Amino acid sequence: MPKPPLVSTWHPFFVLALAATATSACYVVPTMAPDGTVRYGHYPLPPAGIPVEPVPGGTAPATLSVRLYPANDRATASGVVSGTVTNMMTGKGRFVANYLGEVLSGEATRVSNDDKRGVASAFSPSGMYMSCEYQMNTPYQGAGSCSFANGAKYQMHIGN
Repeated sequence: MPKPPLVSTWHPFFVLALAATATSACYVVPTMAPDGTVRYGHYPLPPAGIPVEPVPGGTAPATLSVRLYPANDRATASGVVSGTVTNMMTGKGRFVANYLGEVLSGEATRVSNDDKRGVASAFSPSGMYMSCEYQMNTPYQGAGSCSFANGAKYQMHIGN
């Protein structure tokens, strides 16, 4: 008995594969009209959107070293005092200094209407406090003066 041609054997497979491929990504959702007839709606693509520019993330906070150099006899007993200030780049910052074995912590704030000048205050749990005035040359460097509750006075250098 002669074999059927290969084309006639594969023909139903190709038709089925073509039908499956052609309709695999199509969804037709019929709707009913008030009178009961079936409607097939046309769903156009949405209009092209307006490109949105990315929102800047802002400047990240910067932690700067602070060095306080003695400016009077009372301050020479302790020598150079070290600390840090974290500039939040919003006009505010966190201030921490180690003075005579005590950790003083507080904040630094820019003076209104002047983006370079500011004041800093810090306090320790034992009651020691300090007050500073400073001026920033850049967001990463500045200078000023500080006075402590015990009368010690220092020249402050901010940044490297």
